[in-house]
Amino acid sequence: MVVNISTYLKIPKKRIAILIGKEGETKKTIEKKTNTLLKIDSKEGTVEIIPKRSSNGIANVWRARDIVKAIGRGFSPQRAYKLFDDDVFFEVIDLEKFFNTPKSIKRVKGRIIGNNGKSRMMIENMTTAYISVYGNTVSIISEYFPFKIAKKAVMLIIQGYSHGKVYKFLQKNYKKIQEQKYSLWKIIPEKRDDLYDLEDF
Repeated sequence: MVVNISTYLKIPKKRIAILIGKEGETKKTIEKKTNTLLKIDSKEGTVEIIPKRSSNGIANVWRARDIVKAIGRGFSPQRAYKLFDDDVFFEVIDLEKFFNTPKSIKRVKGRIIGNNGKSRMMIENMTTAYISVYGNTVSIISEYFPFKIAKKAVMLIIQGYSHGKVYKFLQKNYKKIQEQKYSLWKIIPEKRDDLYDLEDF
C-alpha cells in the first residue's frame, strides 16, 4: 500500500543537473535512502516527491524534501547527504526578509562570504557547520548545537556586527562545540539551550 502523500518544490534550474547527478546517481541515492520517488521536471525546475512505502511515509518525504532543497540552495550532494542523519538540522535564511534592495543583499552576501571566502570558512571551521550562500539565501547544515552557533554568527553579520565581534563570539563557543562533539552523552535538543549561553553583543 502506498500512502497518498507527496510534496512539490521548485529549485533553480541550474541545480537540476546536480540533483540528478551523473547517470542519475544522486537522484537514485536520495530515492533509495528515503524510499521515495523523485519526479523531476527539468524545464520548470519542479520536483515532486512521492513515498514508495506506507511505513514512515511523511518523515521520508520531508527528509527527501530537505535534501533536494539543500542541493537547490547550493550545497553539494555530499554535504546535503548529511541530512540522512536524524541529528542533523537544515535551515534556509531568506535575506529578502531583512533587506529590500538588491544592492544591500549583495553587500551582506559579500560580508558573509568574506574576501576569498574567508568569513564563511571561519564560521564553518569553528562550528563544523556547512554554509551555503546562494541567490538571496544563506543556508546551514549541521548538528544541533553547532547549528545554533553558526546561525547566530550569520545573524550577527546580517545585523551589521563586525567580523571581529563575530570571530570573538565564535571563539567563546568553540570550546563548547568541541566538548559537545566528543561527549559520550548526546544532549537532547530541547534542553541544549538551557545548558549553553549563546552570548549576545
